[in-house]
Amino acid sequence: MALKSTIFKFDLDVADIDRGHYGRHALTLARHPSETDERMMVRLVAFVLHAGDALEFGRGIASDDEPALWQRDLTGVIETWIEVGLPDEKQVRRACGRARQVVIYAYGSGATLWWSKVGASLARQAQLAVVQIPVATSRALAELAQRTMTLHCTIQDGHVWLTTGEHTVEIAPIALKAAG
Repeated sequence: MALKSTIFKFDLDVADIDRGHYGRHALTLARHPSETDERMMVRLVAFVLHAGDALEFGRGIASDDEPALWQRDLTGVIETWIEVGLPDEKQVRRACGRARQVVIYAYGSGATLWWSKVGASLARQAQLAVVQIPVATSRALAELAQRTMTLHCTIQDGHVWLTTGEHTVEIAPIALKAAG
């Protein structure tokens, strides 16, 4: 018998001072049975950092052809492809061939090792940006996860503060590679 996805609902207030984006987003995320709370919450942080009307969650883990998040223009051209985790180098190259901008949010204890292995070969991908979420931060995010949540997020000077009202996690993303 196949396991079903677990549904999470987020009421998210975003105040992105860096980009001038202020909005309220009602999000429903389906957490795949093989996905951890940590990965799901990093997906949420990726959404927060790119929040906008055209940003959508992809099928992610359930599909090799779709990222964790993406933004397409009105003609269907992929503007931004956002992946979460430690994707295979081949997948990254394929994404770079399909999208104008590709952003990877690497997290977990293997992120530094992963980047040391693939970083040199992906350095030529001009539209690629790679951001690392520190291990302690991604674990703290996982501890926040609840099936229904109201979150407030402030982004300023590249730092993200995500709060439930009772608990706050500060996220200081580390840029491993900037898009060229």
